Amino acid sequence: MSKILILNGPNLNLQGKREPEIYGRETIEGYLQNEAETLIFQQSNIEGELINFLHAAEENTEISGVVFNAGGYSHTSIALADAVKAISKPVILVHISNIYAREIERRTDLLSAYAAGQIVGLGLMGYKLAIRAIFSGFGDRVSGDGDQEPQTTD
Repeated sequence: MSKILILNGPNLNLQGKREPEIYGRETIEGYLQNEAETLIFQQSNIEGELINFLHAAEENTEISGVVFNAGGYSHTSIALADAVKAISKPVILVHISNIYAREIERRTDLLSAYAAGQIVGLGLMGYKLAIRAIFSGFGDRVSGDGDQEPQTTD
């Protein structure tokens, strides 16, 4: 059976507790419990570990794609952008809040140029939509050439 890696970055281990007015009160695992048998959950607050999880997903024949919320690293990590670019499996980025309606430093996503897609601002529902997209076959490396500028807004 094909599986999807749900990969969460820094502070997402606090989902449901941290700033619930922005991110909600439910945990990611709790929200996705009905899909749990088709998912592999990983979370780290450490950038290098997230890179290792992406590299391992590429080698794991059981994994068909990655749903990735890189948290604050989305705005700062060239190394994570390179890791997303380096793997052939579809990566769909998820942001629980609308990063383009928040502080200016959150409005750039360095990973987006290499992802198959991005879901922003739909709360935890973004995870379910990304899972559905990967299982429906969406995610052939639509962009991923990196020639475009990272998405930003003013």
